[in-house]
Amino acid sequence: MIGEVRDYQLAMADGQVYTVPLAKEIAPGLLVYRIPDGMHPSSPHRWRIGHETSGRAVADAMTEEDAVKTAEVFGALVNWTQDMDTLRASIDADELFAKAARYYPVLPARPEYRMRGDVSRNGVYTDADVEEAAAAAKTDGLSAYDILIAMSHTVPWMGLDINQFNEAHDRIVALADAD
Repeated sequence: MIGEVRDYQLAMADGQVYTVPLAKEIAPGLLVYRIPDGMHPSSPHRWRIGHETSGRAVADAMTEEDAVKTAEVFGALVNWTQDMDTLRASIDADELFAKAARYYPVLPARPEYRMRGDVSRNGVYTDADVEEAAAAAKTDGLSAYDILIAMSHTVPWMGLDINQFNEAHDRIVALADAD
C-alpha cells in the first residue's frame, strides 16, 4: 500500500539477504529506504529505491527527498509489481534514468559511484560534527556562502535533506561567526 512503512528483504547479488526496517512504499512495487549501517560504507548515496518483488536495488540517491521523487517518476513509467526478468525485457534502463535525472540526482545502484573511505554516516550528523565544521570554518575565515558550498560537497552534509541541511548550515554559520 502506498505510504506504508515496513521491513524490506534486500537481496544482494552474492545471495546475502538483509532485513531493512522502515522501508516506505512510494509506488506499487517500489520502496525507499536508508541503506543499512555497514553496507556499502564507501557509497555516499545512503538512500535507495528497491524493487519489492525481487528484493534488488534499482537506484541510489544522496537524499531521501531525491529517492522518493525518483521512485514517484519511475512508478509512473513502469509497472514495478512485475518480476525482474520481465522488467529487464520491457524497459530501457538508460532511458528510465535519463528521464528521472532531468529532475533528481539519482544513479543506478552500482559500485562505480563510491568514494574512498567510510562515508556511511552521510546524511547523519552529530553536535560534534557541527562544532568541528564551525571551528574549521572560523579558522579558514569562511563566509556563510563558502560554508554552504563546502557543505554541499562533503560528508555528512551533502546527504542531508533540504531542511536538515539548512538547519546544520545555520548552526555552523552562527558558531563560526560567519557573515
